[in-house]
Amino acid sequence: MTRHARQRAERRGRRGERAASILLILKGWRILGRRVKTPLGEIDLIARKGRTLAFIEVKWRNRREAAREAFHPRQQVRLMRAAALWRARRTGLDRLATRFDLICVAPGRWPEHLKGVASADYGPENHLI
Repeated sequence: MTRHARQRAERRGRRGERAASILLILKGWRILGRRVKTPLGEIDLIARKGRTLAFIEVKWRNRREAAREAFHPRQQVRLMRAAALWRARRTGLDRLATRFDLICVAPGRWPEHLKGVASADYGPENHLI
């Protein structure tokens, strides 16, 4: 991928994350973090609504179906590991249910929020950290 193509993809990704944030806020979610970097990977969005804490991957593609297909199992594991590390470093979150979501963004379409696309009973006992 050329430098210009990478920059264009980066801009699209940022726009997609902004659109996803707006969608979540309109649905009553509070955004706790954007582009959160951990040693185990980056988390696009972290949001909370009531007793649910969601770690969200945002995918921008020309078609929503392509965005769904782009969230590979390896990326799901990376998201879960990064989330486990992020959560372990915070206090007061142990009573919140954790969910892993995907928001698909496509040009000219409202973002699609897919809930619970990845799941794991994560933590030190199952070695995701």
